[in-house]
Amino acid sequence: MTLTVEKTFDWDTFTERFWDRRPVLYKGVDTVPFAEPEVFRAAVLGSRPPHPLAVPGNLQFLVRRRQQTRPYDYLPEPSDGSFDGYERRMADRLDGQRYALVVHRFHSFSHPLWDRARRFYAGLWERVGQPTHSVGSTMFHGSYEHSPVGVHQDRFATFMFCVRGTKRMRFWAQRPWSDPVHTVLDYQPYLASSFVAEVEPGDLLYWPSRYYHVGESAGDTPATSVNVGVPRREHRPYYEIKDLFRGTRPASSAPLFTPDADAHGRLAAELPTALADAVDAFAAELAQDRFDDRATGLALRVRTAGGFWPTEPPATPRALDDDTPVRRSAPLLPAPGDDPRAWAAGGHTTSGRAGAEAHAVLRRLAAGEPVRVGELPESGRAEVRRLLEELESFRAVTRADPH
Repeated sequence: MTLTVEKTFDWDTFTERFWDRRPVLYKGVDTVPFAEPEVFRAAVLGSRPPHPLAVPGNLQFLVRRRQQTRPYDYLPEPSDGSFDGYERRMADRLDGQRYALVVHRFHSFSHPLWDRARRFYAGLWERVGQPTHSVGSTMFHGSYEHSPVGVHQDRFATFMFCVRGTKRMRFWAQRPWSDPVHTVLDYQPYLASSFVAEVEPGDLLYWPSRYYHVGESAGDTPATSVNVGVPRREHRPYYEIKDLFRGTRPASSAPLFTPDADAHGRLAAELPTALADAVDAFAAELAQDRFDDRATGLALRVRTAGGFWPTEPPATPRALDDDTPVRRSAPLLPAPGDDPRAWAAGGHTTSGRAGAEAHAVLRRLAAGEPVRVGELPESGRAEVRRLLEELESFRAVTRADPH
């Protein structure tokens, strides 16, 4: 099989010829949503360790093939200034050894980067439907020999945007080995049945989820890409339930252990206390009102995040005076019903129940009208002020010049 190469990109042709069908490489795409300076800033933010001896849960760093369990000074810093500076520091620090920096949930570390990705993929969702659970994004940077996991198959249809250097992707239309394993690190025996894509800055490479693949270095120089994965197969209920209950933390009143069996090998009839606490906590979340609120909130967040959820956390709210006008800067979406329980924007939902005055203001904002707190009846100002400050923290409204 050979790779299809296209020089012009549009969603209509893409969905008709390539979506869920076969890989395609688009050369020099004008509307690539990931710019190198912004990718570097997001890489810095997305690789901050929770404390000096820990690696963040969304990050991998490998030297040659060895996964590093402590960050040391391997991660990008603001003082590096750019990927140029980071690469020079890593060349000195690692004495030229190959390395890989992988940052997952990448879009959630930069609101401008997320916003451009959301706008770009809106064209695809118009044609194939927006995913009902979260689209993933991952940044890959380094001079690594090949993808840390080796040859593998994903549950995602993947879009690779090359940001810096040259990336090589190798593909197989079917699994090239017969052993009962999911991934292969040493794949030399299977090279003859593969085909290759060389991806340069500004290029976009797409492949469906069924293709086995591995990323390779095209030389000794580090390269950078951002991959966007759209879930297409396997375990969809699992991931949707995981999203639904994300953030729940059942309180446990006892250590997690299973009592020893009795002399006849029978376990106790009751669950260990810690497991019983967890079951009770999830049962409470399944009560009708609480479950409805949680499911509605998730649907609103995913919908307003353009499929890219979770997004960057809200900013710290700022005090808003009576005279400064506020305008909508992102779509506002209410929950269903005449008296919505929540409104959402940018992947976040409002807290608390809004009263009639707040609902009227939200509808004005959604229609594109500016709002001043001082124009409202005194009785409703405190509630609306809090609401507008919260929406500003979502980056959904912006302050205009009062004059």
